[in-house]
Amino acid sequence: MTSVQIPNPLFGPGSGPILSDSEFAEIAAYAHSAFGLHLLPSKREMVFARLIKRVKNQGAKDFSSYLAFVKRPENEHERNAFLSALTTNVTHFFREPHHFTYLRDSILPPLLDQARAGRRLRIWSAGCSAGQEAFSLAMTLLAICPESANLDIKILASDIDQRILETAAKAAYPVQELTAIPEEYKRFTQLIGPQNQDFRISQPVRDLITFAELNLIAEWPMRGPFDIIFCRNVAIYFDAETQSRLWNRFTNLLPLNGHLFIGHSERVSGPALGCLKSVGVTAYVKHTAETSS
Repeated sequence: MTSVQIPNPLFGPGSGPILSDSEFAEIAAYAHSAFGLHLLPSKREMVFARLIKRVKNQGAKDFSSYLAFVKRPENEHERNAFLSALTTNVTHFFREPHHFTYLRDSILPPLLDQARAGRRLRIWSAGCSAGQEAFSLAMTLLAICPESANLDIKILASDIDQRILETAAKAAYPVQELTAIPEEYKRFTQLIGPQNQDFRISQPVRDLITFAELNLIAEWPMRGPFDIIFCRNVAIYFDAETQSRLWNRFTNLLPLNGHLFIGHSERVSGPALGCLKSVGVTAYVKHTAETSS
């Protein structure tokens, strides 16, 4: 193993911590075992750039010392910061709008008819980030079924990052994000703050959603079934084996005719392929019996 000095903007030339081959391997192994993240050697400079501030903030002498600090049971806050640094919580309202159009026009109408007759309806936004996806789902529901709050309808919005969940629970966003919300859904928002620089999602929308911390590669406390699962642009952080296992687990939580939506650069693989049928761009329906566990 060698040690390579990666340019460090926080220190002068040749000074400050370096990220050695062995330290990168340690970080990659921990990120994979703890969070399922797949850090290829090509991501080394990115890892350095994103973690060096955390190393400096904690006063660690090197990356190995910092990782040891992260691993201590009492340092959950820093583990969250470590995870946040290595992942990108970039999203917006009604991202990949074709998914929401298909949801509104084809999937929800019969499910809502069943909900009005007393059936439960469950939707899961897995890897919900700052909440925009979950709120987009709830707005879509309320737009076509204003009485949703009086029916047995619930949306679970989960993420592994506790800090980003705190942002989601506040349901407040910069006013610039309003541009991504279609005009017919803006009635579910209210401008707030000095000069109306922010907006908040309305209470009826928020009431449909439960936010929860959840590690997708660990055990799941819920048993489903979920009629609709959104897990978009999350599996891109996992290796092929972890992705295959994740698709399989999602499929096992879907009833027949349940739907799975994934990210534009993701593809279902593994045993789940035998049970899911494509019904659109990165949209799938479960059409056969459950996969193996």
